[in-house]
Amino acid sequence: MAFQGPGGGGQYVPPHLRGMAMGAPPPPPPPGPDRDRGGRGGYGGGGGYGGPRGGGGAYGGGRGGYGGSFGDRRAGFGQPREGGGPGGSGNGAKRVKYLGGMGFNRPYDDPFKKAEQEKAEIDALYGAENTGINFDAYEEIPVETSGKDVPQPVHSFEELNLPQCMMDNIKRCKFTKPTPVQKHSITIGLAGRDLMACAQTGSGKTAAFCFPIIASMLLKGYQPAAGRNSRKALPGALVLAPTRELTSQIYDEARKFTYMTGLRPVVIYGGAPAPNQLRDLERGCDILVATPGRLSDFIERGRVGLSSILFLCLDEADRMLDMGFEPQIRRIVEQEDMPPVGQRQTLMFSATFPKEIQRLAADFLSNYVFLTVGRVGSSTDLIVQHIEYVSSDEKQNTLLDLISTVEGLTLVFVETKRGADELERILTRNQLPATSIHGDRSQEQREMALRSFKSGKTPVMVATDVAARGLDIPHVTHVINYDLPKDIDDYVHRIGRTGRAGHKGLATAFFTDADAPLARSLVEVLTETNQAVPGWLQNYAARTPGYGQKSRRGGGRFGGRDFRKDNYGGGGGYGGGDNRGGGGYGGGGYGSGSGGGGYGGGGYGGGCELLV
Repeated sequence: MAFQGPGGGGQYVPPHLRGMAMGAPPPPPPPGPDRDRGGRGGYGGGGGYGGPRGGGGAYGGGRGGYGGSFGDRRAGFGQPREGGGPGGSGNGAKRVKYLGGMGFNRPYDDPFKKAEQEKAEIDALYGAENTGINFDAYEEIPVETSGKDVPQPVHSFEELNLPQCMMDNIKRCKFTKPTPVQKHSITIGLAGRDLMACAQTGSGKTAAFCFPIIASMLLKGYQPAAGRNSRKALPGALVLAPTRELTSQIYDEARKFTYMTGLRPVVIYGGAPAPNQLRDLERGCDILVATPGRLSDFIERGRVGLSSILFLCLDEADRMLDMGFEPQIRRIVEQEDMPPVGQRQTLMFSATFPKEIQRLAADFLSNYVFLTVGRVGSSTDLIVQHIEYVSSDEKQNTLLDLISTVEGLTLVFVETKRGADELERILTRNQLPATSIHGDRSQEQREMALRSFKSGKTPVMVATDVAARGLDIPHVTHVINYDLPKDIDDYVHRIGRTGRAGHKGLATAFFTDADAPLARSLVEVLTETNQAVPGWLQNYAARTPGYGQKSRRGGGRFGGRDFRKDNYGGGGGYGGGDNRGGGGYGGGGYGSGSGGGGYGGGGYGGGCELLV
């Protein structure tokens, strides 16, 4: 006996199945707002439970979906548009978990599963090495705070009284105790204070701003302003970051921190199909992570509103301004329907905060606390820096010799996209597996290159500065500045890719005659971090106008300084992990002057009142 299948043509049906029509539609989905989210195919799409010839994927695969989970931004929702999924089975839908409470009915997949799979690959490469933060090294990193009534830091997550669901996720992340920036910023954020934090990537700053935002939303009983399937998303928190890589990284961490909390993060960035991101927003958005360009686009389309923003965070703020995002940021913050200063909480994080950025922040923040953390890797035993004089025509051979003698992951920085592609070809021709990443690569190519590098499949990655900021790439043992940058802060950001989270690393720079304008700043950085300074480099620096005078960079071991200190007598300091530290770092020190109070007994030395 033959039946006509949904894909056309006759086929044999076993006797025990002849009472059923093949390819029959599946039973209706459970009632509620989550049904029929399978794009154009609905529940199972055109093929139901996978007809014998080309049926659609089950549970939301639609016309060509693969049963993708609702919780995964990269799967499901009718992608690709044709083709019918795996066909013949339709059992490919991920199992998802639903969480009640707080007015939510949203599915959750496990964000830790993918991380565990990746970790298994990394563990196979690095054996039993601990990939987490070296907290012992972090304890010696100084922290400085300034501002009125700065909340006291904590020394354990248990002191924070976070919701139990967050504590469970902290354990899943294998965080044992907060880093210095987390000890201060989480309590500042939970107190409802605005914050300007100067901390490098690798210091734990993503958790430092995510934790207080998530905890505050949970503790205050946050309710979504827009329901599911709403055309216009109305998030309660907004995180702005300069690049698609950094936004994706923040989103991945936010998914871990919000797992089983009822809060749903969404990421949007340029260089990826807008329809996919719009569908993701329609499913509900409580925490939006975005690049300024893509967010501005969606606001203009009427697909995102900012009237419900309770928390605003700007990560890598100086980088966003360097990339020309200031007009878009000002429009987003000041000219749209976002609640004004004082009616929202604003957190700003970056590796450096020159005065220009701080004055911009003064427009966005109110009565804020300034927090600056000593540069990760500023001590001698974390990042060892070598500056090698190399003529331009010797660079390639010097690089080949250097890479062949160093084990582990090596990140090579160049100035141009063409240079990155060319150097990758040279390394590959010399039997040195390499990949490259730069701004002209598609998002898929960039993610593929990062995965290949992280896993050790290609242990050398050539990169432009697109990879220098914000990316979390563990286990980089060696950073090579094949081309030195024009700005010393970019050099600091680059070498910060190794020695991350308190681990040791090596940084090598090729110095040519064309790099002479950078010599003075290089000497300052090497001296500041207790590194050996080559005599020839000092000679180059001595020929630089103004050599020997006070540097204009400011900040010392810190990435920046609170410009408000020009108007008052300094602030209290935090001298390391044991709450001691001599005179502190704020001018006021610990108990100097008549200010009294403050963290460590210092307060505002000299008794001057803080004016904001």
